[in-house]
Amino acid sequence: MTIHYPNGQHPKQSYHANRDLPTPHQSIYAKRGMSLEDEINDSNKYYLSRHAAVIYKKPTPIQLVKVDYPKRSAAVIKEAYFRRPSTTDYNGIYKGYYIDFDAKETRNKRYFPLKNFHEHQVRHMRECVSQGGICFAFIKFTELELVYLLPASILFRYWDEMINGGRKSILLTDIQREGFEVKYQLNPRLPYLQAVDQIIAAKNKGVYHVE
Repeated sequence: MTIHYPNGQHPKQSYHANRDLPTPHQSIYAKRGMSLEDEINDSNKYYLSRHAAVIYKKPTPIQLVKVDYPKRSAAVIKEAYFRRPSTTDYNGIYKGYYIDFDAKETRNKRYFPLKNFHEHQVRHMRECVSQGGICFAFIKFTELELVYLLPASILFRYWDEMINGGRKSILLTDIQREGFEVKYQLNPRLPYLQAVDQIIAAKNKGVYHVE
């Protein structure tokens, strides 16, 4: 079967909750070079094993191009395309809250280009936030090994400024000021639920809202 992947890249291996978790003997930096997606998947696996949260990567939709029917009771897919996801990368539930977020990486050391997001992703997050969901962007500066959670309402503000002719990026210093740094550790590798707790607390105080 021929499968065409977006940008010519193969999807990364999916994860399962029953796989072995990292052990305390592993160094915090033992997995340097992992993609942000892999780091989040490892963390989600850990959270699921501890019954802390149920958050998964959304499957990439597939468009079938050619299907053969050698038997009336069976179909064989001969060619298919992985389509670009129509929303965000991850969703799930935590402490009764719907969680929805996207994960982005940049090699830039000074700013994060907003072109890494798509209009339909921002629109999707706006809809989720308007329904009471907790949405944010996972942003990794790969050259600096820095990871931040940026609440969706803050992303919306920078996005709208760009649409109105403003900057086409968010400065690292602004992300550091308005976001939450997620520092690497052993288990989970990215303890991002600590930042989500702060987003929930701020939301309950009326700090974050749809703009």
